[in-house]
Amino acid sequence: MKTSFSGPGRELTADRGLHSVLRTGRREDPDRPLFRRRSESGWHEIGYREFVRHVESVAGELLRRGVRRGDRVAILGRTGYEWALADFAILAIGAVTVPVYPTSSPHQIRHVLGDSGASWFFAETAEDASRLGAETVWLFAELDSWRDEPGTEFEAHQEKVRAGDLATIVYTSGTTGPPKGCLLTHGNMYASSANTVLRTDWLFRQATEGSAEPATTALVLPLSHVFGRTILLSCVIAGTRTALLPGVPELLGELPTVRPTFLALVPYALEKIRKLGLRDLGPLRYVISGGASLDDTTVAHYRDLGVEILNCYGLTEAATAVTVNAPASNRAGTVGRPIPGTTVGIADDGEVLVSGPNVSPGYWPAPVDTEPGWLHTGDLGRVDDDGYLVITGRRKEILVTSGGKNVAPAPLEDRVRAHPLVSNCMVVGDGRPYVTALVTVDSSADATDRTVVADVQRAVDEANELVSRAESIRKFVIVAGDFTVDAGHLTPSMKLRRAVIAQAYAADIAALYRVDSK
Repeated sequence: MKTSFSGPGRELTADRGLHSVLRTGRREDPDRPLFRRRSESGWHEIGYREFVRHVESVAGELLRRGVRRGDRVAILGRTGYEWALADFAILAIGAVTVPVYPTSSPHQIRHVLGDSGASWFFAETAEDASRLGAETVWLFAELDSWRDEPGTEFEAHQEKVRAGDLATIVYTSGTTGPPKGCLLTHGNMYASSANTVLRTDWLFRQATEGSAEPATTALVLPLSHVFGRTILLSCVIAGTRTALLPGVPELLGELPTVRPTFLALVPYALEKIRKLGLRDLGPLRYVISGGASLDDTTVAHYRDLGVEILNCYGLTEAATAVTVNAPASNRAGTVGRPIPGTTVGIADDGEVLVSGPNVSPGYWPAPVDTEPGWLHTGDLGRVDDDGYLVITGRRKEILVTSGGKNVAPAPLEDRVRAHPLVSNCMVVGDGRPYVTALVTVDSSADATDRTVVADVQRAVDEANELVSRAESIRKFVIVAGDFTVDAGHLTPSMKLRRAVIAQAYAADIAALYRVDSK
C-alpha cells in the first residue's frame, strides 16, 4: 500500500479543551483583531480579549440556565458572529454542539434532534425557532445581553474539559438513508484546524508572505457543516481577521469593504461567482476549495484574475481536513499533501484511507468498531511520487454501463455545469447501454428555446472532450425545475442525491433510453 505522510503535527494537550485556544490568543495577543462584526454603524472589530469575555459570559449563562457537561445543544442558523459565539460557549463547558442545516426539511430536523437527544436550542430567528419545535429556544439576538460575569461554576466546568471529550455531533449528508451523527472530539477538531494552518504556511497569518499585515478573510461557508467550522477554528488559532457572513450574496456586496486576502469556498460557489463576471476581486489571491471537484475552466478563470485555487480534500469523519495545497507548493490536478500528523494510504482497490488525530472515533450514540488505524473514505485516488493526493472518483459513484465500461460522472458533470446557462447536471448510465444526462437550466432561460438547447449541447460536447467515446454523454434532456435541497435532490453541502433524482425524473430517464428516442 502506498502512503503519504507529511511529518508530525500539532495536537491538543490531553488535559485541555478547545477553550484553551481562545485563552492562549488572549494571553499572547489580546487586542489582535479576530472578528469583524457588522452593525448599524458599520464594521466593529473584536479582539481575543473581547471575544473570550463574551464567550465566557454566555457559557456562564448557559450553566445558570441548566446546561451541563455532555448535554447536546442544537444550533440552527446561518453563519454569523452569534453562531460562533454560541458554539465556543457550548464547548467551553463541555457540552456538545449539534449543528442543524438552515435548509433542513422538517423531517430532517426531527431526525437530527431526536437521534442526538438535543435538549437545549439556539436559533437565528423566531421562524427558525418554530422549526425546532422546542418549548424554549434562545435566539441569536439575545446573546448580546448575556454579558454578566461567568461565575465560579464556569471555571470548574471549563477545567474538566479534555481533548478526548466529545465536542460535536455532525450529521453526515449521505446519498442514501438517514444521516448518521459523526462524533468529533475537541482533539479531532484541533488537529484538523491547527495542522491546516501549518500546511498552508503563512496563508492564515499574513496578508502576503513576509508581510506584517495580518491575513483577512470572509467566512461564508455554513457553520452547520464541519468544513466551515474547521476554517473558523483555523482562523482563531492563527489570528486571522475574519468577517462572518451568511452567504455568497452578502460576500459579493462586502468584498470592497472586507477586502479578503484569501477565502475558503466550495466549487459550487466558485462557479456561481464566475458566472457573474466579476473582474475586480481586490487583494484576494488565494481560495481554498473543497467539498467537490472543480472544473479546470473555473480554475483557469480565477487564475486569469490573479487568484490561485488551493484544492483540498477531506470528509466529516476526519473533521474535514485530510490534504490541502499550499501557496508555495500548489500542484494543479491534485488536492495537496496530507496535513501534518495525518497519513493517507491507497488500498489495493484504489480506495483512499486516512489515519491521524483528526479521525472520528465513530458515530452516535457510540463509537463503532472499524479496521484499526484506518478510516475508509469510499473515495478512489492515487498518491504521486511527491506525496500529493489525486482523487480519481468515488467507489459508489462509479457508473458501470451494460457494456462493462466504468465511468466517473463527476468530471462530466463539472464541465457541463460550468456553462453559464446550466444550473445543474446529473450523469446517468449505470447498467445502461450508454451514458446520458439530466440537465437543469437557470430559471431565466427557456428550456424549449432552440438557442438554449444548442448552448447546452455545446456544453455537453465540451464535456465529452474529456473522455473516451464509451464514456461520453450520448443524449441529454433539459428537465423541468432545478435540483434543490428542499426537494431532497441535493445534500445540504450541494452534492447530488443520485437515487432521489433518478426516482424523481424516472420518466425523463426512460425516454432517453427508448429505442426510438433520438
